[in-house]
Amino acid sequence: MPTEWTVRAITRAMLPILLLLTLVELGSGLVLGSFEAELLEYPTLLALVPVTIGTAGNLGSILAARLSTAFHLGTLSFDPTDEELVGNAAATVALSVTVFPVVGAGAWGLTGLLGGTRLPLRTVLAVSLASGVVLAVLAVAVTLAATYAAYRFELDPDDVVIPLVTNSCDVLGVVVLFASVQVFV
Repeated sequence: MPTEWTVRAITRAMLPILLLLTLVELGSGLVLGSFEAELLEYPTLLALVPVTIGTAGNLGSILAARLSTAFHLGTLSFDPTDEELVGNAAATVALSVTVFPVVGAGAWGLTGLLGGTRLPLRTVLAVSLASGVVLAVLAVAVTLAATYAAYRFELDPDDVVIPLVTNSCDVLGVVVLFASVQVFV
């Protein structure tokens, strides 16, 4: 895939995507605003929101970078039996299993230091782990879909996949986190 490195070409490829993602982020803010009462009632959740969506976006970005590199090397295969593809996806989910309990414990500890914990540690850990694993699976799906779409539309995945993944994880992160809250709190 030849890449044209001009301001015009980059703008033509990126502007529509960035405009769409701006609207997506507005939607994320509206969804977050609808959970204002729960956030004020449980300050630990307030601390958990940015870290959860940021960590999910980071996990998706790591996978996107690996897939983009494989794409440019010509070794990327979208075959579900490709060991490298499956291994990278499984590593992303496995990493979430180790990272999100630490995120939950950190959010609980921080709000405890500031005198605002109203949820027990086990509840915060359950919310964090459940939302983290679901987000990791969704981040893998979004990353694979975005990389495949970039390939099909002959776009450079370095330009489009990471913004799509991080913005999608912002929106999905808010929804999944508060779905977990409804289950565990």
